[in-house]
Amino acid sequence: MSFDEIYNITLMQGFAGLSLFAVLLLMGLGLAIIFGQMGVINMAHGEFMTIGAYTIFLLSTLTESYAPGLMQAYFPVAIACAFVVAFAFGWLAEWALIRHLYKRPLDTLLATWGLSLAMQQAFRTLIGPKEVSPTLPDWLMGSWEVAEGLDIPINGMFVLGLTVFVTGGVLLALYKSRWGLRVRATVANRGMANAIGINTTRTDRVTFAIGCGIAGVAGAAFTTIGSTGPTSGSLYIVDAFLVVTFGGAASLWGTVVSAFGIAQTQSISEFFLSGSMAKVLTLLLIVSILMLRPQGLFASKVRR
Repeated sequence: MSFDEIYNITLMQGFAGLSLFAVLLLMGLGLAIIFGQMGVINMAHGEFMTIGAYTIFLLSTLTESYAPGLMQAYFPVAIACAFVVAFAFGWLAEWALIRHLYKRPLDTLLATWGLSLAMQQAFRTLIGPKEVSPTLPDWLMGSWEVAEGLDIPINGMFVLGLTVFVTGGVLLALYKSRWGLRVRATVANRGMANAIGINTTRTDRVTFAIGCGIAGVAGAAFTTIGSTGPTSGSLYIVDAFLVVTFGGAASLWGTVVSAFGIAQTQSISEFFLSGSMAKVLTLLLIVSILMLRPQGLFASKVRR
């Protein structure tokens, strides 16, 4: 194999890693908001991703059956619906379960783990145990030939653009909106935030729901690169926690950097090694860096 061929294949693996980066970043953003900003260990986060993916599948099926003329336009609307549905379920989960467990992180871990198992069983009962895939619009199919022997999948570029849009929106909302100000005030000092009139209970609920909604968008992105089953989200939950821990628990910028590093390391390593060995190599690198820098790549704030 010539140097040019190896170079092109490495580049293609790098572009393939961008799709994984997009899903990990969207999952990590939701976790960084919930875990980093609120101190809640949400083991059901992957299931909210699955809710988003199933929303895309159901809207694809309905559109194909009742409005086939809209097949080329339904996908962006379905992504917004995936956010709304996951947001609504996140709001309900916070009201029914999470609000009783604040400042008890181990209890939130056990409770949300049980919630994830219940949601997986609900998916099997309501939708079925088999994996499903939506019918994607024609404009998401195919690839763009950058150079001879170097093709970039169009769906990968769309998912990357979606990720940049969502990440920018989250950062803008967190640092430039009234909601973001309330969140940062609550994280800095909950008692003082209550004293100055911030409804911290409502802030927690909206923040948890937004984190779940972002996971729903991650599920929508996931449908462009894989099929969806009841346990699809659970396959990404460990990687998502690695992204948040490696980047720094309360650092959104750290989440972006760590998601990119983990996705690219794993994707490029898979060309030279088997998939399992690439995963082992990625984990070894993460553990080695965390031994030298336990707080993650970016120093994180701690709730007082």
